Formats: sequence, structure tokens, C-alpha cells
Amino acid sequence: MPRRTATMLASTLMLIALLCAGVFIPVPYAEMSPGPTVNTLGEHDGEPVLQISGRKTYAATGHLNMTTVRVTSADYRMNLVEAVYGWLAHDNKVVPHDTLYPDGKTEEQSTQENAEEFSQSQESAKVAALKQLDIPVKSWVIVSTVLKDSPAEGKLHAGDVIKSVDGTAVKVPEDVAKLVTRHKPGEDVDFVIVPAKAQAAAEKANRTATETEKVTITTARSDDSGEERAIVGISAGTDHTFPFTIDIKLADVGGPSAGLMFALGIYDKLTPGNLTGGTFVAGTGTIDDEGRVGPIGGIEMKTVGARDKGAQYFLTPEDNCASAAKDTPDGLTLVKVDTIEDALGALKDIRSGDTADLPKCTIEG
Repeated sequence: MPRRTATMLASTLMLIALLCAGVFIPVPYAEMSPGPTVNTLGEHDGEPVLQISGRKTYAATGHLNMTTVRVTSADYRMNLVEAVYGWLAHDNKVVPHDTLYPDGKTEEQSTQENAEEFSQSQESAKVAALKQLDIPVKSWVIVSTVLKDSPAEGKLHAGDVIKSVDGTAVKVPEDVAKLVTRHKPGEDVDFVIVPAKAQAAAEKANRTATETEKVTITTARSDDSGEERAIVGISAGTDHTFPFTIDIKLADVGGPSAGLMFALGIYDKLTPGNLTGGTFVAGTGTIDDEGRVGPIGGIEMKTVGARDKGAQYFLTPEDNCASAAKDTPDGLTLVKVDTIEDALGALKDIRSGDTADLPKCTIEG
């Protein structure tokens, strides 16, 4: 066989082998891409996203869109060709698989965690909006989770209301850890609780729960601490009773990043007029009970998705501003917000057309 023909054949075979390797050999990466955006003032799957009863509401129109990110599943393994294509694609982002699914987290575990975060973000959005309107909200500290094989397992349960620890009244979730860690591992700590079932029954009957129990738990040493720190194996959270009903109907969405936009949507429906003045506004950001806005992941994907839908302004958490500003979609203005008050102030300027002094995101922050 002539040398030239042999060389071409060898090269062709090598190219075929490389292509096969690229297609069939998995690589440890996952892909993020722009997901759908949903108007919190509108409908999704045929029903209003925000449903409020027991309180006067107003016909809020316009767009206050929450944004999402699509990600490949935990079990899906990209091949080299897909990874290279994703790196080259402008609107997609390829990241290490462990970034999205750390510690071998399964799809089911990730979905459950996202659902819990989404539920908590809804509660905080309601609280933040009502506080902004000076509408009272009753709150109390609860057991959020109980770790398996921990000292608290079987003694405390998710939903139990924590009234006191060692005789000291508990006012915020952080109080629980502070009071428990005053002990050394092996010492007893006393909880006074309202059992979850008793609390649920009282809420259903629209009364205050009075049934309490004293629970004594022997503390253990924290496994994830280099110091001698006592734990009982629970995480504390906050539950609320609202003076009227607010339901958020949005399936197949997870994570905490829609909190800000839910809060603004609730605020808009409970006040006359339109927050946006007819302008298409989208945004993202976590929110806590006090109305503080926190950063989220996938900001570059969310701005692209918002602009593709027609957004003109994008409410951006302050800590995400620098990253988002590096590649802002044409025609989209990124507005920096750190609290719900910041967002409401920006919306006031947007609907009045006085946007020259809006706090806009820059690459520096």
C-alpha cells in the first residue's frame, strides 16, 4: 500500500476513534441553560400564580417575572462532544457535575431539597411583603428537621414548636443553638415544646395552642467540629400564621431564588395601582423574613431567559451584580437591589420614567 494512502487511512481511523471517544466516553460535567420565566401577576397552567383570599386585593397587571435555570439531571453524564458544544454555546454554561450535585447527591435528594427551599422561600416572601405593608404576622420557632440517629430522634419531631430551652424563652431560631451549645457533650438539655399535632389542631381551630411538653435530651459531640461542641441533632426554623390566605401555585419549580419576585407580586396585589407601570420587569433573588435579598446561582442564564421573554429591567441581587454585568443581554437593564425596599424604590422610578438614577449593576459590583 502506498505510504500516502496508508497515512490517510491511519489518520481517518484515528479521527473516527477520537469521535467515538468523544461520543461514548462520559465526562464529569453538567450543563445549565436558561429556563422558563413565569409572571407572578399572571397565570400558570391555567390558574393564577398568586391566590389571595380573606383580604381586599387589586387587579395588578403587567409583568413581575420570576426566572429559572434548566440543569441536566444528576444521573445524566455528558459526553465530550456535548461538553465542548456547551462551552462554545453563548447561552449555556458547562460546570463540574459536583457543583450542582455535591457529595454524590441523587436526583431525588436534590429535588426534595429544592422543594423544601422553594416552600421556605414562599413563606418568607409572604412575611416580607406583609411586613412591608405593616400587616401583623404571628411567628414562632419550630423544629425544622431532626437528624437520623441523633439524640433528638424520637423525642423531637419536625413541626414541634420550641417554647424554651433550659427555661429560657426562644424568640428566633438562632437562640436554640446558642442555648444548646452552652452545654458540654453528655449533659442534659431541657426543651419545652408544643407538639406538632397539637399546634396543627390549634391552627385549624383558629386558637392558640396551650398543650406543652417538657423533653430532656442528652447532648452529643458534633462530628463536624474540631472543638468540643454539644448538639442534639436538630435544625430550627420559623413558622407563621397569616391573617388571611395566600397561596402560591407554581409546580415543577424548586429552590429559593423566586422569593423576591413572589414578595413583590404579593405586595402588588394587595395595593392599588401597578408597581411596574406597564413595564416588563423580571428578576431573581432569595428573600428572608426581614426583606433582605440574597444571591442566587445561574444569574447569567436567568438574564438571558428574561430578555428572551421580553423583559426590559432585571432586579438583580447586589452580590450577583458583577457577574451578571459581564455579559448583559442587549436591551436589558440590570438594577441592583439588596432589600425589598430597594426593589420597591426602583419600581417607583421605573413606572414614573425617572430611571437616570437607578442603581445599575456594573462589572465592579
